[in-house]
Amino acid sequence: MSNDDTASPVTPEHASGDTKGGKSKSGKSRTGKSKTGGGSAKARRKAARLAAAQALYQIDLAQAPVENVVGEFVAHRLGEEIDGAKFVAGDPQLFADIVRGVTHRRAEVDGVLGAALDPRFPIDRLELLLRAILRAGAYEIAVHLDTHPRILISEYVDVARAFFSGREPAMVNGVLDHVARALRADDLAKPDPGRASSSEE
Repeated sequence: MSNDDTASPVTPEHASGDTKGGKSKSGKSRTGKSKTGGGSAKARRKAARLAAAQALYQIDLAQAPVENVVGEFVAHRLGEEIDGAKFVAGDPQLFADIVRGVTHRRAEVDGVLGAALDPRFPIDRLELLLRAILRAGAYEIAVHLDTHPRILISEYVDVARAFFSGREPAMVNGVLDHVARALRADDLAKPDPGRASSSEE
């Protein structure tokens, strides 16, 4: 895996073609988008996390100012419609918190991830989108203490599955589990509310 990805803004498999062999799915932003809104609070948070990974990818790839990207996504890309496929509008506050938090605390987040990653794959060698997903997940595990870490790990594994068809989702699961054990071991020992009635619902 390398960080030499040169694609434009990425979209999940629902909006672009399939990708085999674990490579990311990417496509150009399309016109004719419209806000759809709706969705449960849980679905809106899930959509916000997926959008945050896309935004962090864009920031990393283009070295774009964080506030410009946050503004673009909130105004035009959260809850868009692409080729007739409607998407739940992501929670804009959670989206902005993740993107800004990862950006402003990148050194701290990368330090935590560095301790969890296989030495053969340091953070600066990871594919850009995979790195964005891991950074967002590690940030939330560290900061969003009101959400059980198992729920957060599961959410970011789902984000990885939206973009990758190879071993990347399993890698996200393993790395974020390591992060959670390092930062929130006591919370991991508690029952996972996601197995019954999730606190995020």
